[in-house]
Amino acid sequence: MRETLPTRRPLLLAALAFFAVTPTASFAQNQAGELKLEPCGLPGQPKNWRCGTYTVNENRAARAGRTIDLNIVVLPAKSEDRRPDPIFFLSGGPGGAATRTARGRSFGWYGVDRDIVLVDQRGTGRSNPLFCDTPGSDEDVQGYLDPLFTPDVFEPCRERLEHVADLTQYTTPIAMDDLNEVRAALGYDVINLWGGSYGTRAALVYMRRHPETVRAAILNGVAPIAFRNPLYHAWEAQRALEKTFGECEADDACSAAFPDLREEFRQLIASLEDEPATVTIPHPATNEPVSVRLTRYAFAEALRTTMYYLPAARDVPLLIHRAYNGDFDVFAREGIASNRGIVESLAFGMLLSVTCPEDLARIDPAEIPALTAGTFLGDDRVRNQLAACSIWPNGAVPADYGDPVSVETPTLLLSGTLDPVTSPRWGAEAAGQLPNSVHIVVPGAHGVRGGCVTGIIQQFLASASTDAVDASCVESVRLAPFRTEEGNR
Repeated sequence: MRETLPTRRPLLLAALAFFAVTPTASFAQNQAGELKLEPCGLPGQPKNWRCGTYTVNENRAARAGRTIDLNIVVLPAKSEDRRPDPIFFLSGGPGGAATRTARGRSFGWYGVDRDIVLVDQRGTGRSNPLFCDTPGSDEDVQGYLDPLFTPDVFEPCRERLEHVADLTQYTTPIAMDDLNEVRAALGYDVINLWGGSYGTRAALVYMRRHPETVRAAILNGVAPIAFRNPLYHAWEAQRALEKTFGECEADDACSAAFPDLREEFRQLIASLEDEPATVTIPHPATNEPVSVRLTRYAFAEALRTTMYYLPAARDVPLLIHRAYNGDFDVFAREGIASNRGIVESLAFGMLLSVTCPEDLARIDPAEIPALTAGTFLGDDRVRNQLAACSIWPNGAVPADYGDPVSVETPTLLLSGTLDPVTSPRWGAEAAGQLPNSVHIVVPGAHGVRGGCVTGIIQQFLASASTDAVDASCVESVRLAPFRTEEGNR
């Protein structure tokens, strides 16, 4: 679970938000429970798409005061033989907006006979978004490589947002109660949940609070309750890197190209610890030359995010080797593109309002050394985020929030072998508590995909039965070869 939307795709994601309605959160807005949907009216799009809002109280317990108009897009099933159970997609992050994916979702096979429902979770997208001014912009490219989670960044953000939001009212349990209201208002008795990364946590929380309304759940890149974000980031990233090293060593072409990769990496980290590298690269927007500094922390965090998605993860040995030889150009561009996508896609105020009470509050600082010592990422990220949470309002979560989710909902869990944040151990952790589940590990990174995965999901979604899933195709899944030089992919 991470500030995770796909790397290398920031501008595409931003472009998909054009249909959303104006964000609202006000004491003088619509009454809670009011649903307003109308044709989206988008040129070139199906006329039956519906866009609009559903109004909820910001403070659900008080049932009074400020309201939030949750931004909704409904993509009706293409077939006249429409099934009654839609798919509700839950976005990652925390902080990602579900409606931004509408155009891409509209081409999916799953929308043939089922409605697709996209709701911007409170605090994201156009549902009273809790955006912060974070480091990094076209005027400050260096900021994309600087530490993000610091009180200096989030204290002014908190002061600004407190005028438009009660920051204690944006936790996952509250948001999932919102989603259940939206379900009922749209007239659906039961739904299918499909979540990725943080969206899997949201789905699990929904399943625990409203199990009778869920026909089936698909969780890809699983972040169960036991996953305390970001305590395990360093350990998980180190694991993914070690597996990458091992695969490179077992691959004739990769091992021949990079016979001393582990030692090169060790020396590279040590040299950056002593002295940051200065790199001149094309500006990500203007293409003009711009110089940036790569500290050890910037290098490590950029490497971690580069490993999130394929095919970039297969470039890692080459990028390390080049950096070791003093050529940081490609790596710096990869890192900035990744971090730029994260900064432009996530509402970081919502991220803190979720993770501070739900994750960071459950971290004992005494745990940190054992999970970060000897890792290339170190303890910077978790300690920085703890510091940011120290000045952020913490909402209340249920007393049993930290307990594993154990419900009878048919659940398909998918994990990638090289996932650098939600490795298969977390899918196994969640599946061990879900009696009606199947956990499938697929060669891949964060959020597995491809023809085999699609077939597995189709089987499961058609039947809502874990017994119907045939995962034998996984045995034939092969990752793309490592890139050992320019142009060999």
